[in-house]
Amino acid sequence: MDSRPGNKLTELELVRLVGDGDARGQRELYERYAGYLTAVASRYLTDSDAVKDLLQDAFVRVFNRFGSFRYRGEGSLKAWLTRIVVNDSLHVLRQTRHLLPVETLPDAPDEDPDVDEVPMDVLQEMIRHLPDGYRTVFNLYVFEQLKHKEIASLLGIKENSSASQFLRAKALLAREINEYRKRNG
Repeated sequence: MDSRPGNKLTELELVRLVGDGDARGQRELYERYAGYLTAVASRYLTDSDAVKDLLQDAFVRVFNRFGSFRYRGEGSLKAWLTRIVVNDSLHVLRQTRHLLPVETLPDAPDEDPDVDEVPMDVLQEMIRHLPDGYRTVFNLYVFEQLKHKEIASLLGIKENSSASQFLRAKALLAREINEYRKRNG
């Protein structure tokens, strides 16, 4: 292992250190992924205290279960960590009954708006303001790239409910984007 100061550990080196229970490796894992995983959890949970609690619990779970992780190449650690945080976020939403579907369907725009004209932080905030069910399905479909069948299974809903929640989320976002463009155009 390259232990020269200033050299970043490879993912495989990091996996080996954490797997051996090395405190430096655990600290590096946390520092490397905490920001990213906070962003992942924030896509699902809008309360910052809930996000912090979830991240703390997730890292405890990661370190306690690290022996079950199997390295499958570059990126597999990040994917495993992401899956844990997404699943934990969904569990919190289920517990708080925030995944109940919203039944009003907003009018869909004639065409998809140009999201390139909206700053990323503004777009992320728009997504965070979607109703919980819409936001959850939208994030699972767009960011986690799950199919509606997989989303339905994860959330305990019907496949067509997942699809309709996604369409509703898209319609609400389109309306918000168009309103933003009118205000700032």
